[in-house]
Amino acid sequence: MKKLHLALSTNQIAATIADYSVRLGAAPCSYIENEYALWRTESLNLSVRQDPSCAPGELRHLGWEDASATEFSEELDVNGIKWERFNAQQQADEINEIWPQADYQPEALGE
Repeated sequence: MKKLHLALSTNQIAATIADYSVRLGAAPCSYIENEYALWRTESLNLSVRQDPSCAPGELRHLGWEDASATEFSEELDVNGIKWERFNAQQQADEINEIWPQADYQPEALGE
Protein backbone atom coordinates (compact mmCIF):
# COMPACT_ATOMS: atom_id res chain seq x y z
CA MET A 1 0.00 0.00 0.00
CA LYS A 2 1.21 3.51 -0.83
CA LYS A 3 0.53 6.60 1.25
CA LEU A 4 1.30 10.12 0.13
CA HIS A 5 4.10 11.64 2.19
CA LEU A 6 3.99 15.39 2.75
CA ALA A 7 6.75 17.17 4.68
CA LEU A 8 6.19 20.77 5.77
CA SER A 9 8.23 23.36 7.62
CA THR A 10 6.93 25.33 10.60
CA ASN A 11 8.17 27.91 13.06
CA GLN A 12 5.35 27.09 15.51
CA ILE A 13 5.62 23.36 16.14
CA ALA A 14 3.31 23.23 19.18
CA ALA A 15 0.55 25.22 17.46
CA THR A 16 1.01 23.17 14.29
CA ILE A 17 0.67 19.91 16.22
CA ALA A 18 -2.51 21.15 17.90
CA ASP A 19 -3.99 22.32 14.57
CA TYR A 20 -3.07 19.25 12.52
CA SER A 21 -4.14 16.84 15.25
CA VAL A 22 -7.63 18.31 14.98
CA ARG A 23 -7.53 18.30 11.16
CA LEU A 24 -6.38 14.67 11.04
CA GLY A 25 -8.41 13.48 14.02
CA ALA A 26 -5.34 11.98 15.68
CA ALA A 27 -2.28 12.91 17.68
CA PRO A 28 1.12 12.47 16.04
CA CYS A 29 2.60 8.98 16.26
CA SER A 30 6.06 10.47 16.78
CA TYR A 31 6.96 13.78 18.37
CA ILE A 32 10.28 15.45 19.16
CA GLU A 33 9.72 18.44 21.42
CA ASN A 34 10.28 21.78 19.66
CA GLU A 35 11.45 20.05 16.46
CA TYR A 36 9.33 17.42 14.69
CA ALA A 37 6.03 15.56 14.49
CA LEU A 38 4.78 12.71 12.31
CA TRP A 39 1.26 11.50 11.60
CA ARG A 40 0.58 8.23 9.77
CA THR A 41 -3.02 7.69 8.76
CA GLU A 42 -4.35 5.03 6.41
CA SER A 43 -3.86 7.35 3.42
CA LEU A 44 -1.35 10.01 4.50
CA ASN A 45 2.11 10.26 6.01
CA LEU A 46 2.57 13.86 7.18
CA SER A 47 5.61 15.32 8.90
CA VAL A 48 6.21 18.83 10.18
CA ARG A 49 9.59 20.09 11.23
CA GLN A 50 10.79 23.27 12.82
CA ASP A 51 13.42 23.96 10.17
CA PRO A 52 15.15 27.36 10.14
CA SER A 53 16.40 26.70 6.59
CA CYS A 54 12.80 26.79 5.29
CA ALA A 55 10.07 29.42 5.50
CA PRO A 56 7.08 28.50 7.72
CA GLY A 57 4.54 26.51 5.72
CA GLU A 58 7.08 25.71 3.01
CA LEU A 59 7.00 22.32 1.37
CA ARG A 60 10.16 20.47 2.43
CA HIS A 61 9.53 17.48 0.17
CA LEU A 62 6.93 15.00 -1.08
CA GLY A 63 7.05 11.26 -1.41
CA TRP A 64 5.52 7.87 -0.92
CA GLU A 65 5.45 5.64 2.10
CA ASP A 66 5.39 2.39 0.18
CA ALA A 67 5.29 -0.97 1.96
CA SER A 68 7.01 -2.57 -1.06
CA ALA A 69 10.02 -0.19 -0.99
CA THR A 70 13.18 -2.20 -0.41
CA GLU A 71 15.37 0.86 0.10
CA PHE A 72 15.06 4.58 0.75
CA SER A 73 15.28 6.61 -2.46
CA GLU A 74 14.84 10.19 -3.54
CA GLU A 75 14.72 12.07 -6.82
CA LEU A 76 13.82 15.52 -8.09
CA ASP A 77 10.77 16.06 -10.28
CA VAL A 78 10.59 18.44 -13.24
CA ASN A 79 9.77 21.31 -10.83
CA GLY A 80 12.77 20.67 -8.59
CA ILE A 81 10.68 19.13 -5.80
CA LYS A 82 12.36 16.29 -3.92
CA TRP A 83 10.30 13.07 -3.87
CA GLU A 84 11.22 10.32 -1.42
CA ARG A 85 10.15 6.68 -1.42
CA PHE A 86 10.52 4.53 1.68
CA ASN A 87 8.78 1.96 3.84
CA ALA A 88 7.61 2.67 7.39
CA GLN A 89 10.63 1.04 9.02
CA GLN A 90 13.07 3.00 6.85
CA GLN A 91 11.37 6.23 7.95
CA ALA A 92 11.55 5.10 11.59
CA ASP A 93 15.26 4.35 11.16
CA GLU A 94 15.81 7.88 9.79
CA ILE A 95 13.87 9.48 12.67
CA ASN A 96 15.80 7.45 15.24
CA GLU A 97 19.12 8.31 13.59
CA ILE A 98 18.39 12.06 13.72
CA TRP A 99 16.75 11.93 17.17
CA PRO A 100 17.93 8.83 19.08
CA GLN A 101 15.71 9.78 22.04
CA ALA A 102 12.65 9.26 19.82
CA ASP A 103 12.88 5.46 19.93
CA TYR A 104 10.11 5.50 17.31
CA GLN A 105 8.65 2.16 16.16
CA PRO A 106 6.00 2.36 13.43
CA GLU A 107 2.67 0.64 13.82
CA ALA A 108 1.25 -1.24 10.85
CA LEU A 109 -1.64 0.72 9.31
CA GLY A 110 -3.40 -1.18 6.56
CA GLU A 111 -0.18 -2.60 5.19
